[in-house]
Amino acid sequence: MRVLLDVSAVPARPVGAGVYTIAIARGISARDDIDVHLLTRRDDITRWTDLAPRAELHALAPKHRPVRLAWEQAAGPRVAQRIRPDVWHGPHYTMPLRSTVPTVVAMHDLTFFDHPEWHERSKVIYFRRMIAASARRADVIITGSNDAAEGLRARFRLQGEIVVVHHGVDHLRFSPTGDDAADRAALAKHGITSPYVAFASTIEPRKDVPTLVRAFARIAPAHPDLQLVLAGGDGWGVAEARAAIASSGVATRILRPGYVDDATLAALFRRAEVIAYPSLVEGFGMPALEALASGTPLVTTSGSALEEVVGDAALLVPPADPDALARALSTVLDDANVAERLRAAGPARAATFTWERSIDAHVDAYRRAIGRGTSGRGRRAAVPG
Repeated sequence: MRVLLDVSAVPARPVGAGVYTIAIARGISARDDIDVHLLTRRDDITRWTDLAPRAELHALAPKHRPVRLAWEQAAGPRVAQRIRPDVWHGPHYTMPLRSTVPTVVAMHDLTFFDHPEWHERSKVIYFRRMIAASARRADVIITGSNDAAEGLRARFRLQGEIVVVHHGVDHLRFSPTGDDAADRAALAKHGITSPYVAFASTIEPRKDVPTLVRAFARIAPAHPDLQLVLAGGDGWGVAEARAAIASSGVATRILRPGYVDDATLAALFRRAEVIAYPSLVEGFGMPALEALASGTPLVTTSGSALEEVVGDAALLVPPADPDALARALSTVLDDANVAERLRAAGPARAATFTWERSIDAHVDAYRRAIGRGTSGRGRRAAVPG
């Protein structure tokens, strides 16, 4: 099977969908039954040579996002005609609408529709249009959760098939055990010392960092040595988070190390007293799964795919409720029995999520798309609007 995977949207510092795309590229390129072709940006070939050395690379996509997205529609079909894949996999919402080969598209969530205020206006306009068109056009849509799949079915009239495929987690990196000296050294570079509450994700409105800051301010007096570590780069709409920190009264106890590398992130999670992930909505929630695998108690939010991912291995609180979040954090910090239960439950729950299982399900989705394409189903005229 020849698979063309479009990796051109993966940023230099990947999170979320970028981590997912890298895992898929690595996983399918390691298989003997898949002939993998990666469509990369013109300036990004070295990274993918290292990540997927067995894949054939096509460094064709422009560097800048607006030009790249236009290029996908104008040049993507010609690229497919030249490479002649059995299936095209668009891992980030979109695909060439006039593709003549079977297509698989990953749809991570519907926040561009449900919460446009969480995104830049230019992205909302483009992705609303393209998600709708890709959802109607794709032979198979992959989602990371049943919650996301239900949202797609409710919003769009789909002629393709939805396949729910949970993400995996790097169990070698995110685990309860590690090299203590190496962990401490990695954290010390950022001035991070125990005890602390950890958070890691891009700082953007959907992650609701202001609620976490307000919750931390409520518990800080009872835990005078505790710090809050907010790891992750600044995204769009970071001003509210900065304002919440400045007005919290505990700003000197809140650390902002920025984006951290893989080793530092694993150490940060492993050595935390508790991990807080107060995201308002998730289509999967990779940081929550990484927290569980690390064996650290997790407090996260109810009402989206996070519940599906964590099961009963975390404490769940309503989104945007700083009082409830503060109570849950205090419960973990003050009740050793609760903390121990969560430390044991996390790795057991995370063990059911592996990239090997996810890759197998992706390959099955590719076969399904090929079946639909070769039978003539799903090969519809594109309607971009």
